[in-house]
Amino acid sequence: MILRLWKKYNSIIAYLFWGVVTTLVNIGVFMLWYHAGGNYQVGTVLAWFLSVLVAFFSNKVWVFNSHYTGVADTLREMLSFFGARLLTLVIDIVITWLGISILHWDVLVVKIIDNVVVVLANYVFSKLFVFRSR
Repeated sequence: MILRLWKKYNSIIAYLFWGVVTTLVNIGVFMLWYHAGGNYQVGTVLAWFLSVLVAFFSNKVWVFNSHYTGVADTLREMLSFFGARLLTLVIDIVITWLGISILHWDVLVVKIIDNVVVVLANYVFSKLFVFRSR
């Protein structure tokens, strides 16, 4: 029973695990940048870039089990992955701007809400457009 559930949902479980890791990278880098006196918008982009690198390799290997190992195929996947993530970077920037500059909410609360929305959107984009079976 447990093995059958694992086989059925292993990609979702792996995505959630690596999503937590990626989220911790994103929030950690952002908060370090912000508390060091950096601009929160620059911190958002820096945190996005580093967390997308972590997400790409973890998703490629452990979530979607991509079997492309050649340089050209890996670069195509990476460009597709980063391209899909650019859309969620826009979402990320809008949510942090609204939460921090307009609503004046706590920065950490904004980043947590932001990351929940972004992780869900990223899963859909990765599943549908990046690591789909060919």
